[in-house]
Amino acid sequence: MSAQEWPLFEVFIRSRNGLSHKHVGSLHAADAEMAVENARDVYTRRGEGVSIWVVPSASITASDPGDKETLFEPTADKIYRHPTFYRIPDEVKNI
Repeated sequence: MSAQEWPLFEVFIRSRNGLSHKHVGSLHAADAEMAVENARDVYTRRGEGVSIWVVPSASITASDPGDKETLFEPTADKIYRHPTFYRIPDEVKNI
């Protein structure tokens, strides 16, 4: 398999423990192990990450932005889900 035929991987980096992974970009690699190594070389050159996830792009299923009302409108009648109903202590960070 040539480099042009390698599958595309999406790369997610967690910058610090306790935070969520963030999508940082995409890259092509022969397999997942190579994708992790390449992601480390490309996206964490300054040591800003503590964890790397790579996911084959073909494995990701996304909603269509046009379906926003169908997917998210039913939650509008569940106002108890809004964060205004809960008090978060000052000691709690990164929420």
